[in-house]
Formats: sequence, structure tokens, C-alpha cells
Amino acid sequence: MEKFTVLTGVAAPLPIVNVDTDMIIPKQHLKTIKRTGLGTALFEEMRYDVSGKENPDFVLNKPAYRKAQILVAGENFGCGSSREHAPWALLDFGIRCVISTSFADIFYNNCFKNGILPIKVSKADLDKLMDDANRGANAKLTVDLESQTIQGPDGGTVTFEIDPFRKKCLLEGLDDIGLTMQRAADIDAYEKRNAASQPWLHGAKA
Repeated sequence: MEKFTVLTGVAAPLPIVNVDTDMIIPKQHLKTIKRTGLGTALFEEMRYDVSGKENPDFVLNKPAYRKAQILVAGENFGCGSSREHAPWALLDFGIRCVISTSFADIFYNNCFKNGILPIKVSKADLDKLMDDANRGANAKLTVDLESQTIQGPDGGTVTFEIDPFRKKCLLEGLDDIGLTMQRAADIDAYEKRNAASQPWLHGAKA
């Protein structure tokens, strides 16, 4: 997956609490196993009306936020059913960082596995960042994972905590497959030892 080091981008405000995964990507889009192509369906029921026409009042349809890379959201983001399609849809749209006071555990874990940085901040800090995000075209934030800071358009800085292992994985672009491949030599060595000690398990005669 793509490394996450420093991200400077437009932050879109979504001051809604308990945004569940069905709001992020409706269930009818879960048939695909592809990680691409879901961006157009992100927040579908809020972005479009019943005829499929864009809702001009929804934040991601506004000109200033169409290319947002950061989402500043209300508490308990990503609750509801577990579906990896939720971070897939966010990533396909272009969102690489979601900031909130709290996240549902499964969604939070899935973000790290797909190259999205979910950041937990205090209510006071979220209010500041939400205010920054409401500045439209000037709503640019800089998220520095190495220093664990978020810098606002006026230079104000918010710090955040993150698990060191998850931080390392994002900085190095390592998903579960990437982590496994780091141990490829050890896995090969084990397979050779196992084949030698238990040849009958590998189709050879004892």
C-alpha cells in the first residue's frame, strides 16, 4: 500500500455523529471485491437524491471540497457493520486521513490496513479542526505522521497519539501482506526444514 508520511490537503467538515459504515458505503455496493471504483458511491445516500442527481448541500459536492483528502468528522465514526469496503470507498475518493474524537474498532483497524490514517483527538481539538475545515478552499491541513502533528492554515498545531507499530506500518507502506513478505526468508527456511523432516506431507515417499 502507499506510504503515509506527510499529507497536506483540503479538509472537509462532516460534523455528524455516529456515521456508520452503511452511510459511508451502502450495502448494495458490497458485491465487488475490487478496491477501486467505490469512490463515486461514497456517502451515496447523502451525496445524491433518488434520481441520482448530486445534492449541492452535501459537503463533498461543494467545489471547495471535491478533492478533499482529509475528513474531520463527528464522534464514533465508522460504527455499524464491519465492511472493509468503507475504507476502500474513502481511499478511492481520495480521503487518506479521517480525524474524529472516536472510531468504531473494526473500522479503525481496517483503515490502517488500507493506508488511511485515522486520528483520535480531544473534543476541544476537534472543534478547532472543524473550524479550520469550514474555511472552504482555505481549509488545508498538514498531517505529519512522523512528528504526530496536525498543522492548521493559521499555523496552529494539534498533536495526536498513535500505536508505534501501526505508525511504522503506515510510514513504510506495509499492509498484512507486506508484513508477511518481510519474513519471506524465514518462511522459505521453515518450509525446507519441514519438507526434510516430514517428506510425506509434501508428496514425497518417506
